[in-house]
Amino acid sequence: MRQIVLDTETTGLDPALGDRVIEVAAVELVNLLPTGATFHRLVDPERDIPAEATRVHGFTNGDLAGKPKFAEIAEEMLAFLGDAPIIAHNAPFDFGFLDAELKRCGQPVLDRSRMVDSLMLAKQRYPGMPNSLDALCRRLGVDNSMRSSHNAILDCTLLAQVYLELMGGKQPGFELAASLAVGRAAMGGEAQVEWVPCPIVVPADRAAAHAAFIAAKVKDALWLKPPFAPAPAEPG
Repeated sequence: MRQIVLDTETTGLDPALGDRVIEVAAVELVNLLPTGATFHRLVDPERDIPAEATRVHGFTNGDLAGKPKFAEIAEEMLAFLGDAPIIAHNAPFDFGFLDAELKRCGQPVLDRSRMVDSLMLAKQRYPGMPNSLDALCRRLGVDNSMRSSHNAILDCTLLAQVYLELMGGKQPGFELAASLAVGRAAMGGEAQVEWVPCPIVVPADRAAAHAAFIAAKVKDALWLKPPFAPAPAEPG
């Protein structure tokens, strides 16, 4: 199962008032674990960055001088997102800004059915409690000591760990899925795995002893009756 964890940084809070995207980051998950594949671009917002926004994310006008405009990264970003579900913390905010940017450059907007809002998931699990990304990191034991400002790629990395915990934590078999995904990324394509059956061979004497035990101890064993009983071998 492929999913994308996404985060944006912006010049303000409302694209309808002219605020623009200045950073887009995305991290690929397969079966809830990061594969190592990421997308990260800084963007020239084509406007000044207010001082209050700089205090949040740390970016100044000089930091983004010469960076590509959103229209120049849109196709590459959409290709990375593919058709996977997109996880974001307060997802309507990120979707709203990306939709505004995509409309501005003539690209299709994101399908809202793909949106997974980790903030809503956290509110359902921890009603009435602080559910910011920092609060969730502290509550779930995710190390966020490096998070001195709102850096999109770091936030994606932290949110991927938080989302795993919100979905129930690591499950058996996920390590295999992650290793296959990393192998896929390294080879530049889909990892192909050949599953080889390994039947358990029971020695004839033990099989006979087991059959005798069942016949002596179990009356009318259900698994020895149709439709569970194996079909009698045809004479050959």
